Amino acid sequence: MSLLAVIPSRFGAQRFPGKPLAPLLGKPMVQHVYERCVEAGCFSRVIVATDDARIEAAVRGFGGEAQRTSPTCASGTDRVAEVAAALALPPDTVVVNVQGDEPAVHPASLATLARAFDEAGVEMATLVRPLHDHERPNPNVVKVVRDEAGFGLYFSRADIPSTRNADVPLARWAHLGLYGYRAALLARLAAWPPTALEQVESLEQLRALFHGVRILCRETPHATQAVDVPDDVPLAEAALRRLFATR
Repeated sequence: MSLLAVIPSRFGAQRFPGKPLAPLLGKPMVQHVYERCVEAGCFSRVIVATDDARIEAAVRGFGGEAQRTSPTCASGTDRVAEVAAALALPPDTVVVNVQGDEPAVHPASLATLARAFDEAGVEMATLVRPLHDHERPNPNVVKVVRDEAGFGLYFSRADIPSTRNADVPLARWAHLGLYGYRAALLARLAAWPPTALEQVESLEQLRALFHGVRILCRETPHATQAVDVPDDVPLAEAALRRLFATR
C-alpha cells in the first residue's frame, strides 16, 4: 500500500501572515512539520503543497519536495486534493493531510494514523486523544463521540455529549486535526460543496459525515501544539524541546 504525506501550507494566514516560515528553534515551521513526517518512517513521499513562491523556495532549500497549488483553494483538504489529482494517484493510495501549523506532531501519531489503513474497508481516518475536563468548554478543542468500532458519530466545538446524568462513567475524546484518505474518497470530498453543518461548526470533516463517509478515529496519547498566532510560537518551541528530549 502506498502512503503519501501532504502538508498544506499557505502564506496568507489572516491571524499570522507568513506563518509557515516563522522560525522555531532556528528552522522555519514548515521544515519541522516535514521532518516529523520523515521521522514517522511510513511515507513513501512527503510533499508540501503551497500557493507561495517563498514557501516553495524554503522547502527546496532544506531539501524537501514542494508542489505549487492554486491560491483559490478554500481549505487544506482542497489543497491536498489538488496535489493528489495532479499526481494521478491510484484510487487506493492513502494520502495523509498533515497540518502545516503542527510542528511538534509526534511521529508515532502519524504512524498510528497510517496504520489505520491496514484495514481494507477504511476510506478515511483521523486521530483522537483523551479530553481533559478543563478543555470541555473550549471551542478551540474539537470533541468527538465514537461508536463501538471507533468510528466518529459526530465532531463538535461544543461539549459533547451533554451531561444529563453525571453518574454515568464516560470516556471523552479530543480530536487532532490530522486526516488520512484513500485517493478516490479525497477526490469526491473536494468535489462536494460545503455543507451547513460544516459551515456552522467550521469543521470540514462534517462534510464527510454528512455524505455518509465513516471516519475511523484511532487513539494516540500524544497531544499537539498548533501555531495559530505569534504568541503560540514559544509554546510550540517548548513542545518541540519536550519531543526532542524523549528521543
